[in-house]
Amino acid sequence: MRAAGRLRLGFYPLPLSEAQRIRRWISFTDPVSAAVDPCVGDGVAFEAITEGAEVLRYGIELDAYRVEQGRGRIPNVVHGNTLEVHCAVESFSLLYLNPPYDWALGSGEGSPSNRTEQVFLSHTYRWLKPGGVLLFVIPGDRLAECCQTLATHFRDVRIYRLEAPECVRYKQVIVLGVRRNRRERERLQDGDITRARLQYASLARDAGRLPALPSEPDAQYSIPASGPVQLIYRGLPLDEVENLLPQSAAYRQAGRILFAEPSSAVGRPLTPLHAGHVGLLACSGLLNGIFGSGNQRHIAFWQAVKAVDKTEEEDEEGVITVREKERFSNELTLVFTTGQVATLK
Repeated sequence: MRAAGRLRLGFYPLPLSEAQRIRRWISFTDPVSAAVDPCVGDGVAFEAITEGAEVLRYGIELDAYRVEQGRGRIPNVVHGNTLEVHCAVESFSLLYLNPPYDWALGSGEGSPSNRTEQVFLSHTYRWLKPGGVLLFVIPGDRLAECCQTLATHFRDVRIYRLEAPECVRYKQVIVLGVRRNRRERERLQDGDITRARLQYASLARDAGRLPALPSEPDAQYSIPASGPVQLIYRGLPLDEVENLLPQSAAYRQAGRILFAEPSSAVGRPLTPLHAGHVGLLACSGLLNGIFGSGNQRHIAFWQAVKAVDKTEEEDEEGVITVREKERFSNELTLVFTTGQVATLK
């Protein structure tokens, strides 16, 4: 995962338009059902997928800010790591899973079983009761890593490509399936599982040829009934630990070694600064800070940004050559006391 993805903890929310299309594929025929989203985020997609039904909604989210957002839509949201949350097996009727897209901690690209998509699926599919429905959103080229679980434990599987721009960017597909019961699993032959695994691997190599998710479904996945569920978080309260850590004596002693004293640049230069000097000072953060007074009081933040200049040349035979040249420029972001935000490039 790229640095930007890790900063948001692998949060790639499903666009609302796709969630609304997925909703048409499932039907809630029983009075009450329990549904869970182990990576609920702000809860927008999960709310849309379960809209209009008598559903007991449960979610899990690692980021504290998104937990607060999610609780505004989903009543039961556990703050913590999904892999440290436990509940009774075969409890939920619906599992909507859109996990982080990354390698699990300590694994490498030579360990496909340690992709986070497969790790999250292996941890949570047991929560789904026999006959329960799985909605699994992942990049299409990661179907191969999840093929063993899907081939063994799910039937009536359909896989479609998602077409929203954000989904196309991350090559997302939706896997719909029904969890097999014990008797159905015992009837499976090794050859059946092998053929299914090969099919998933083949789709992963060229997920772009999958059909797009139809707006009008050609099948309905019926959500069975289930009762209330208890999710138990067995991990550390990370936010509470983070808040208490600076108050510990050990942290204060180690801080003198681990963290450099903040630098301070004050005073006026002996000679006027030219544009190059100002640019170096700005991008190094020495011109960041709080300036002005009254309504003009603001926070200034400089950063270097990369721009790409494109030029096109057409020769006598009509062949167009496109040339791209990268350059770096300065960007200044200003946040005023009024709430106004301005960006100068």
